[in-house]
Amino acid sequence: MLPWSLRSAARRLAAATRAAGSAAVAAPAPWQERPPAVEDREERAAVWEDDHWPRRRPRRSDFSCTTKASTDHSGLTRQLLDFQHDTVDETDGGYDPFSQLKERFTDFKQRNYVENFTNYQKLAEQQTPEFMVVACADSRVCPTSILGLQPGDAFTVRNVANLVPPYEHGASETTAALEFAVNSLQVPNVLVVGHSRCGGIQALMSMKSKKDDRSSRTFIRDWVSLGKSARLSTEAAAGNLSFESQCRHCEKESINSSLLNLLTYPWIEERVKEGNLNLHGGYYNFIDCTFEKWTLVYRPGLEGGSKYAIKNRSTWS
Repeated sequence: MLPWSLRSAARRLAAATRAAGSAAVAAPAPWQERPPAVEDREERAAVWEDDHWPRRRPRRSDFSCTTKASTDHSGLTRQLLDFQHDTVDETDGGYDPFSQLKERFTDFKQRNYVENFTNYQKLAEQQTPEFMVVACADSRVCPTSILGLQPGDAFTVRNVANLVPPYEHGASETTAALEFAVNSLQVPNVLVVGHSRCGGIQALMSMKSKKDDRSSRTFIRDWVSLGKSARLSTEAAAGNLSFESQCRHCEKESINSSLLNLLTYPWIEERVKEGNLNLHGGYYNFIDCTFEKWTLVYRPGLEGGSKYAIKNRSTWS
């Protein structure tokens, strides 16, 4: 315990500190002071400048401060939800790319949806498609229009050059769609659709045989390189033909390559062996509007000869 003299000195020091703090709070800062009451505005300004120059109000940069980012996003979310968007009924007078789509949607609703209302109500509850379709993203190749597919007929995924990566490639939008279609929807058919004058196949055939320089790699080149085996087969079988002919050969060869890649997925191979899943290839030639179709036969227990064969090949024209 402190002696009485030290305790008394400590109390006096604390009292003096509180008094000094109160005075500091009470005294206005230089920039908070007000000029004397002078009626004339110009004279008042002169008095203010004479009394306070060169004083100035501190800038924000005079202070060092640390801003702590908030981890609570509820405020921003609430602002976005509460924000009232202005609605504009008319365009700025230019071309509206959605006007034709609106007309088509209205026509679809009246001619298709309303007339088949019961069927659409069933589809709203569940889907049981007959096909899983892997098609190219090319705007000229729409499997729904070409094959007359209706809502509920096919679970579809489209990518550049209609490629199916092998199982070891890992996750992608195509593999995720295949997994859902085969395991969850249990589709009985998978159809890979290629087409004429495919830009993705042209990019594949344009790649050099030697390893490309890393600086020249792009998303497209990395993706179409999945069809390397089809390109090598094409070069071996049709290397003496023109580039256009090689591309057409590779367009069909890449479909078969994708069909073989499908069998690298354990759950696809199992269903094919059980006879619950069929793998098909299709080739749409939009130059003369023909469609070739074939089915892959998988015979894993066959000794001698190929385990794969093609059946039911036909051309629709």
